[in-house]
Amino acid sequence: MSLVDQFLTIRKYTESICEPLQTEDYVVQPVADVSPPKWHLGHTTWFFETFILKPHAVNYQEYNPDYNFVFNSYYETVGARVIRTDRGNLSRPSVSDIYQYRHYIDEAMTSLLGETITDEVMELLILGFNHEQQHQELLLTDIKYILGNNPLFPVYSSKWIEHEEVQTSPEPIVIAEGIYEIGFAGSDFCFDNELSRHKVYLHDFEINAVLETNGTYLDFIKAGGYSDFNYWHAEGWDWVKTNGIKAPMYWQEIDGDWFNYTYAGLVPLNRLHPVTHISYYEAYAYASWKGMRLPTEFEWEVAARQFNWGKRWEWTESAYLPYPGFSKAPGAIGEYNGKFMVNQKVLRGASVATPKDHGRITYRNFFHPHLRWQFTGIRLAK
Repeated sequence: MSLVDQFLTIRKYTESICEPLQTEDYVVQPVADVSPPKWHLGHTTWFFETFILKPHAVNYQEYNPDYNFVFNSYYETVGARVIRTDRGNLSRPSVSDIYQYRHYIDEAMTSLLGETITDEVMELLILGFNHEQQHQELLLTDIKYILGNNPLFPVYSSKWIEHEEVQTSPEPIVIAEGIYEIGFAGSDFCFDNELSRHKVYLHDFEINAVLETNGTYLDFIKAGGYSDFNYWHAEGWDWVKTNGIKAPMYWQEIDGDWFNYTYAGLVPLNRLHPVTHISYYEAYAYASWKGMRLPTEFEWEVAARQFNWGKRWEWTESAYLPYPGFSKAPGAIGEYNGKFMVNQKVLRGASVATPKDHGRITYRNFFHPHLRWQFTGIRLAK
């Protein structure tokens, strides 16, 4: 597939995610962590304009100087920006304006990619592809939060499969103690936080071959898991009490029966589906209740070739920290990952919302411990 075709395929998939939406759905920002869908459409476009077209395309005319302020996410190097919590206040530019912006940039990028490009532009282009794929997943999860917090629980798409039943659990996978290599190796693309490859020592451990299910998590709830402080970190217990947390996000107890909001609307809870939309705090407490623990990200990476992964982002017990030899690129691109390496937990794998071929065993996702609007899940170890 040519570079132009790769570019247009990725761009069209982003827009296809928004096809089921009504205009009003594009603008809503229920909480700070969820960005309006139209902002994602504009930001991913701004990325190509800012880092490729403006510095590298001859005679390129900027679409709208105000868009740098509107669609810059967190790049201090690039200039001032609308703060994240105010993205929902952007009634202008309109949804129509943003689609026109996308088409303008797509035409300019198609023209540029029809020529011979430098290695620098190629590197930025591949990063841009992966950046947009990250936002495709965020689009799907942000849309679910927007619709899932609508009192009418509207359907996004009855064709979108977000749950598959977990098969009967086989015996746990046993990993012998020893020295193992961790991190990305090869010449293909990876994010800078996957480097450098290095050795770690692991004690022998066991890790479950399957994810935990709604059924076993419901048993945790019925056993009083949310009312017994013994299972929780102190910070997690404060989070539970302060926010009145009693179940995973999107679970609803109605007349004694449990329901779950999905892309197909509000449906009865399926005990065999993998539990999802839980915080690290909940994952830790559940593991404690089971008499087990969460794996470290290194244990997960070593064992992952022996189990199926990719349906849920799996919480690990590892803090998000730089690997030995990690270095940030100069300029704005260096702001991509490194400056977030504090107060966050690593998640491994991928999810049902992750674009095809975007996940890999060495991929390091990261979130603050209380967040659960992504497709997060639990795999236990001991």
